[in-house]
Amino acid sequence: MAREFGRTERVADYLRQELARLLQMEVRDPRIGMVSVNEVEVSRDLAHAKVFVTFMERDSETDASEALAVLNNAAGFLRTELSRDARMRTVPKLRFVYDAGVVRGRKISDLIERAVSEDRERHTDHDNDGDR
Repeated sequence: MAREFGRTERVADYLRQELARLLQMEVRDPRIGMVSVNEVEVSRDLAHAKVFVTFMERDSETDASEALAVLNNAAGFLRTELSRDARMRTVPKLRFVYDAGVVRGRKISDLIERAVSEDRERHTDHDNDGDR
């Protein structure tokens, strides 16, 4: 039997979609740049939401710290914008957090690709040596 989504999961999914839209369409601060909303965790009482984000062309938390500060300063504005569209009694207080998982995954994927290509080169060199 399929598991039903709980209220916190529905709210988290809604916030993820709406924040992604708002950050793309409404927030015009150049210090943020391209931002991706990866996940939202909402507390059981729906009072707080932790928003996990990554920034394009910024590969570490120190590189992203200024953009994170800007997002956390804009949290009130974003919460107000969310309250206009949301059918919730209260909109959770937003806190933006850098998500290093995506960057780590990209680095691991690059390492795997490099290892596979080096392995292919080694095998083709080995096969060519055997033809002589």
